Amino acid sequence: MTVTVLLLVAAVPFALLVFLRLTGIDGNRHTAAALALSPYAAVAGMLLGGLALVVRQWWIGAVVLALTVALVAVLLPRMLPDGQPANDGAVLRVLATNLYFSNGDAQRVVDHVRDNQIDVLALSELDSSGVAALADAGLFSVPPHQALRAADYGSGSGLVSRYPLEELPPVEPSTFEQPRALLHLPGGATAEIVAVHACPPTLDVDDWRTELAALPQADDAAVRILAGDFNATLDHAALRRVLSAGYHDAAEQRGNGFLPTWPSGLYPPPVTIDHVLADQRVEVRDYRVLNVPGSDHDAVYAELALPG
Repeated sequence: MTVTVLLLVAAVPFALLVFLRLTGIDGNRHTAAALALSPYAAVAGMLLGGLALVVRQWWIGAVVLALTVALVAVLLPRMLPDGQPANDGAVLRVLATNLYFSNGDAQRVVDHVRDNQIDVLALSELDSSGVAALADAGLFSVPPHQALRAADYGSGSGLVSRYPLEELPPVEPSTFEQPRALLHLPGGATAEIVAVHACPPTLDVDDWRTELAALPQADDAAVRILAGDFNATLDHAALRRVLSAGYHDAAEQRGNGFLPTWPSGLYPPPVTIDHVLADQRVEVRDYRVLNVPGSDHDAVYAELALPG
């Protein structure tokens, strides 16, 4: 009897998490935080189901393993590269990094920009000291165009580009600055980009949903790219709704959807909350996660080929 009770105590929250994930309910701030751990829950489900079978709790083991299979089925695609459009348009190399209250190593950011020939950089948690550090490291002589909205307490963001920027009204409503700009690319091509920084669901889950829903939809007019700290993983329905508005996730397109971006250490368990989302017409040729010392986030890099 004791074994059965202990197994049920572990199985019930697992079953609830799988139910929320499969039905697309993010719930409150506690369940939203738990959903970010869905890949870890899949591993835990395998262990729990196997243990239940070993101790001959057949029905508990069968239910848990069935739920685990269902969870794995929705997680597995992000490990597999997706089909890509074969584009011959302008190539755009995008880097997005959360600077952690401007504590991220400015020189390393500039080195990443130079080494990877970055065309547009999306910055979040940017204040005036961060702008000064990036200037001292030589950032603004590499991609000289900028649309910066520096602010205190981690609420500032910015865009820095190799190509001319036409600043557009920022995304609102938003707890943090989310600048938006039109890039004027060689040959007359254009692309719209947003430096995303949604508030964490643990801070205010309703604001988090509202801010993600406020991100511009992809449409047939301008090619759009959303890059930055979404404070959401692919296991959140709120982020999947953004994707359903005409985007695909660069990491998932390349089969790298499980590469974690936050935190840089091992606790809490690392999850993938930083993303580059591109219009579905865009080809994702490369995706990587790059370390930025001093920040609690890794940077995300994507090489994108636009439609011709």
